[in-house]
Amino acid sequence: MKKLVKLFFAVVLTVGVSYGVNAQSLKIGHVDSAAITEIMPERTKIEQDFQAYQAELESQIQAMLTELQNKAQDYQANQATMSNLIRQSKEKEINDLGTRIDEFRANAEMALQSKYLELVEPLIAKVQAAIDQVGQEKGFTYILDKSSQSGTIVFIGDNAIDITADVKAKLGL
Repeated sequence: MKKLVKLFFAVVLTVGVSYGVNAQSLKIGHVDSAAITEIMPERTKIEQDFQAYQAELESQIQAMLTELQNKAQDYQANQATMSNLIRQSKEKEINDLGTRIDEFRANAEMALQSKYLELVEPLIAKVQAAIDQVGQEKGFTYILDKSSQSGTIVFIGDNAIDITADVKAKLGL
């Protein structure tokens, strides 16, 4: 029984010492990638390209809505003189156009999300590459991102190392 107790304490002591050594060798930094991406020169072009694409889609939707309004007004104005066959055809045409508009809006929303991701992906990759380089050069074990776009940090201690300036320097900002 004494041997078992000694063995248990030896294991606990060994694990405790190794944990202490490993904990001391950890180097953790933090970065604010949102602050970095906001000041990058590429950001302006990304916003302009996105807004142009959004305006193009909105223009198409507006043209479709104008067409729908014109067809509805024509239908209302001439409904009394239309035969049943023509009236049914016009109603179907108006309903089909309304459905097409709804489908286009849904597809446009997904297309906008895809376009935004397509535009920001190179920017994010560039920032990530700079973070990776700073992390390797400075010997960090972990780097946490304190920006809201990638997660939440519960605590940053007084002795935490902020590498945002190093990453900005790496990017020439």
